[in-house]
Amino acid sequence: MSPLKIAVMASFEQNIIMKKNMGAADRILRILIAIVIGVLYFTHVVTGTLGVVLMVIAAIFLLTSIVSVCPLYSVLGISTCPRKQRNV
Repeated sequence: MSPLKIAVMASFEQNIIMKKNMGAADRILRILIAIVIGVLYFTHVVTGTLGVVLMVIAAIFLLTSIVSVCPLYSVLGISTCPRKQRNV
């Protein structure tokens, strides 16, 4: 394998690995917000287009909380994760 191909593959692998950037408080808050949105949606307090948009946001909050990575935080260079856990 050529050195160029090896360098490209190594760079690609580094970009795939996502580093944690969400702390415990941030994750808990997102999960609670997602639960509240879900309850409001399924009790028909929030309906229609707004309900669907809020459910999508709730799903994103749950997913990012599960993996402890927020893509928007990565783009903005924000991290609420303690320093010692960022590279896990």
